[in-house]
Amino acid sequence: MALFAAAQVQGPDFVMLVGYFAIMVGIGFYFYRHMSDMKTYFSGGNQIPWWLSGISFYMTSFSAFAFVSYSGLAYKFGMVAVTLFWVTVPATLFSVYVFATRWRRARIDSPVEYLETRYSHTFRQICTWQGLPVTLIDDALKMIATGSIVSVGMGMGMKESIFWSGVVMLAYTFMGGLWAVVITDFVQFVVLSAAVVILVPLSLAKVDGLAGLLERAPDGFFSLTTPEYNWFFIFMTILLYCVAWSSTRWALIQKYYCVPAERDTLKLGWLVAILNIVVPPLMFLPAMAAQQFLPGIETIEVYSRVCAALLPAGMLGLVIAAMFAATMSTLSGDFNVCAGVLTNDVYRRLIRPRASERELVLVGRVSTLLVGFLSIGIAIWLAGGSAEKLFRNMLTLFSIAAAPLGVPMLVGLLSRRATNVGAILGSLGGIVIGLLLFFLMPEKGADFLGAHWAPEMAIFAATTLMTLITMLVVSLAFPMSAADAERADRFYQRLMTPIGQTPEDQALLSSPKAAFSPFRVVGICILAIGLLMLAVQPWVGGTAGTLNVAFAAGFIVMGGMITWATRARPARGDIAA
Repeated sequence: MALFAAAQVQGPDFVMLVGYFAIMVGIGFYFYRHMSDMKTYFSGGNQIPWWLSGISFYMTSFSAFAFVSYSGLAYKFGMVAVTLFWVTVPATLFSVYVFATRWRRARIDSPVEYLETRYSHTFRQICTWQGLPVTLIDDALKMIATGSIVSVGMGMGMKESIFWSGVVMLAYTFMGGLWAVVITDFVQFVVLSAAVVILVPLSLAKVDGLAGLLERAPDGFFSLTTPEYNWFFIFMTILLYCVAWSSTRWALIQKYYCVPAERDTLKLGWLVAILNIVVPPLMFLPAMAAQQFLPGIETIEVYSRVCAALLPAGMLGLVIAAMFAATMSTLSGDFNVCAGVLTNDVYRRLIRPRASERELVLVGRVSTLLVGFLSIGIAIWLAGGSAEKLFRNMLTLFSIAAAPLGVPMLVGLLSRRATNVGAILGSLGGIVIGLLLFFLMPEKGADFLGAHWAPEMAIFAATTLMTLITMLVVSLAFPMSAADAERADRFYQRLMTPIGQTPEDQALLSSPKAAFSPFRVVGICILAIGLLMLAVQPWVGGTAGTLNVAFAAGFIVMGGMITWATRARPARGDIAA
């Protein structure tokens, strides 16, 4: 409770938080009655605009985990935290240019749906039950990061922080499906941008500006690498992210197949790449500066302590809301896509093949609650540890699971010759070698081929090679049957057919839902955020007050203009508020 008092969390902070959460839940209510079928609930009817899907992709690609773990790395090591975040740029471009169009042309409602058409029902279920636990554990790690921020900022216990954070995230995802997810992601992006930009000048002022930060920084603090996080480690991390972002990060793949046109996938990819270049230095600069004005603190608490030290009443609530925003975006996307897998790939495929659309939406909502509460439970169980430990745990998890799940998915999109037996044996072989290395690999890694291999990188390299080599050898030794070859040819014919040239595409594009415009609800939400910021202005002074007024005015003007324009000239078929 001492930190609660030190942070001076007051009434204006709670006003900001309660108002922010009310906006999030209100978006869920807005879309609740429009979720009439599974495609709308889980893929937005393939009508999410590219800019909205791009912002959602960006927000879903990281969480409060970044503010906790990467800020801890920035506090301890400096600029290398930004370098480690920049690995997302080549991963994004690789994913977009090699696979995004293929994912859109697959015409699917869940990321593993295509595996039955390409490989078999068996492999589809293997990937379903292999991918779900990995996603749940990953989400739990992110909830722990969120819980640490809420615990420090609001004076709550860690377990209580994790629980209530998860419940808020579940609420709007449960009600509004993917449309609610992408709209809230956009609003959260607005809040996060304001919070990050406001915190940068306040932290620099504590160290006499950028010149003071550079002058008093430890040797090598602004180097792009460290002996531990060297270029070899970064290169291997890029490869890991390339595989994960193209196949195993289901919530990111979802953003490719929810847009209307193929060219939209390229637009959203470049938007995400630009944001991932520009934002990280701003995001982690306060943590780097904190080494000078907050020495000797726990790395897992760096961002929370910076906020407590620098922000006046009202503004602290905004930043805590922004931390929520980062994790809400990631977890709401994961909750929705995992519920889609359970609904489409388990319930409809195995239990009720002829279920009505209304029934599938109901099952989707129940699955959302199941996935969410499982993640919350795992997070409470795993809670504890340092920022660097959280970062390494995340890498270890993906190093074991990414290749055995992702390589067969990606090879299946690129090659007709990969067989079902090859995919199954490759996936199982990769998992086995990954688990063996996890238990046998020394904690500090090992030297091999003239380089030091961190445990996570050694596991990832081994699982990738085992999965890929096994797939290739088995596929060449045991060619697919005539029936399997015919099924693969039909799938590749679909991949070669541009969007808009099938009867299914034409029916979707001509439906009234295709004309839905998200601008009105976006405008109202941005206007409400601006009014919230203005409401706490009497408690905010100095530089923070000036920045608060500037952002509030900008949001009010922008939100008001968007709202007025959409009411004056509503889009054809726009859903009434």
